[in-house]
This record gives sequence, C-alpha cells and structure tokens, in this order.
Amino acid sequence: MSARRAVDIVVAAVGLIFVAPLLLLLALVQAAVAGRPIVFVQARSGLAQRPFTLRKFRTMNERRDAAGVLLPDEQRLLPTGRFLRATRMDELPQLWNVLRGEMSLIGPRPLLPVTIAAAGEQGAARARVRPGLTGWAQVNGNTRLSEAEKLALDLWYIEHRGLRLDLEILFRTLLVAGGGGERRNADAIRSAYAGDPRRRG
Repeated sequence: MSARRAVDIVVAAVGLIFVAPLLLLLALVQAAVAGRPIVFVQARSGLAQRPFTLRKFRTMNERRDAAGVLLPDEQRLLPTGRFLRATRMDELPQLWNVLRGEMSLIGPRPLLPVTIAAAGEQGAARARVRPGLTGWAQVNGNTRLSEAEKLALDLWYIEHRGLRLDLEILFRTLLVAGGGGERRNADAIRSAYAGDPRRRG
C-alpha cells in the first residue's frame, strides 16, 4: 500500500466519523426543503477508466422546458444547492468513495465515462491516477474555466503531483469553501499549457 493510499484511508475514515452528524443534518434539511432523492447517484470514470458509483448531495432538480430539454443549471438549483456547492459540502458523501479506494482526497475530479473516452489519449492520461475530492483545476477557477482548461490543469497536476502540491490544493480548497470564492488563475492556466500545444482546446 502506498503512503498516499494510507493517508486517504485514515483521513477518510476519521473524516466520516467526525462529519457523520453533519451528514445526517444535511440529509434532514435536504429532505425537508428539496424532497427526495436526497443523494445524487451517477456512474463516473475512475483509475484506469474503471467505472464506479459516485454519490453527492443533490443540488439541482430535473426541470425541463416544453421540448423536454433540461433547463440551464442556474434555473435548476435547489434552495440548498448554491450553499452546498459554495461550501463543497455536497461532496462530503464521496469520503466513502475515498475509503473504498475509488477516489483519492486530491486528484482530478471524476468525470463521466463518455467524457473520458471522448478525450482520447488525454483522457487515458488523466485516468492514470485516482480521481479526487478536490483538485488543481478546482482551486484555480473551477466553474470559471473551460473544459479544455480544466483538462490541461488536471494533466499538469498529474505530471507534478507530490506532497507539497497536494497540501497547497487542500489549503486553497479550505479557503474557497470558507468563503474565498472561485478565482480564475491565469498563471496556472499558462503553465498548464506550456510545452504541450495538444492541450489547447
């Protein structure tokens, strides 16, 4: 077992114990305010493109227009959705995925299998590591980034990952979740693209 995996297991196990009351409270609030289902369940692509079941607190409804097309995300946000996303609390159930070995604490966010397949060689390169609860793209812009930029940042992380970078990502994630907000980091994006023009989307 690698040191990274050992840390994942310990932190996820301890984290689940400590946040169990919060998870229960969030579930009760979700049920009262937004109704069921409380948890969003979806297949995502993991290490070596092996699929796994991701769970997170539901933040959107399934409202559609007259043609049956889903409305934009902003129009489907539940009353609790914006808060859960801003604080990253919607991701807390994924500590169970970390404990099971399907995810890591730090790494590229897990994407749909079809999205990884469509990325070709870059998708396969991205799947060389376990997906994470938070990652380099999430602390350098997240929703303010294009999909191509997120992919470039994810690939840069895989090439440079280590304890120091992981600690930086963890610290910056806590800042964002604590109200710091998402900021697009142009320097990080330029670094991610440098030396590999194939990443330019």
